[in-house]
Amino acid sequence: MNATPDSAAVWELLRSIPDPEFDINIVDLGLIYSVECNDGDISVVMTLTTPSCPSGGWIHAGIKQALAGMPGAKKVNVEMVFEPQWNPEMLSESARRRLAGGE
Repeated sequence: MNATPDSAAVWELLRSIPDPEFDINIVDLGLIYSVECNDGDISVVMTLTTPSCPSGGWIHAGIKQALAGMPGAKKVNVEMVFEPQWNPEMLSESARRRLAGGE
């Protein structure tokens, strides 16, 4: 029986993807709203810090490529949404410290 990705493994993989502008991973930046895994199919709902983010295409494509490479991954869907709109409250505590120059 082939193992299929679970949401914990997907979240962990997403933590390895940095935002090129902030050099903080996309999970700690608060860009990932949800992850769902169902028998090898992976769905991610994400946002960007702004709709006009110049790195948006790169981040979106990087997520799809990384998830498609997971063992047991079948269909990968990465949905970009702008509601709710991203705001600094979505930053993790470690991301706040880094942006404030504390790390």
